[in-house]
Amino acid sequence: MSYVDGFLLSVPKSNLETYKEHARVSAGVWLEHGATGYVECLADDVPYGELTSFPRAVQAKDDEIVVFAWATYPDKAKRDEVMKKVFEDPRMKPAMENMQFDGKRMIYGGFDAFIER
Repeated sequence: MSYVDGFLLSVPKSNLETYKEHARVSAGVWLEHGATGYVECLADDVPYGELTSFPRAVQAKDDEIVVFAWATYPDKAKRDEVMKKVFEDPRMKPAMENMQFDGKRMIYGGFDAFIER
C-alpha cells in the first residue's frame, strides 16, 4: 500500500497564478526525487459548513480559494527520503521563501493507505 502526504490550504485569489507556477515546479521536484504521484486541486464544489468544512478547516477568507493536494510514495521510508531531498532542492527555495499563502493555516500530514484500487 502507498504512503500519502496530504495538504489543505487556502490561497488568496490574487496570488493564484504565482501559486500555480510554484506548484508546477514542486510537482516536478517531488516526482524527480521519487514520489509516485503528485496532485493539486482547486476547490470547485466545497460548501462552507455550519460546523466543519474544507474552508473552515483552513479559515479561508472570502478572497481565497481552497487547495487540496497530495503526493504518493511506495512507503513511508521512501516518503522520508523524498521529503529530505525536496527540501534540500534549490528549486524549492523561491516557493519556500515567498509563500503565496498563510502557512500557519495549512493542514498537512502523512497517511498510510489501507484501501487502494
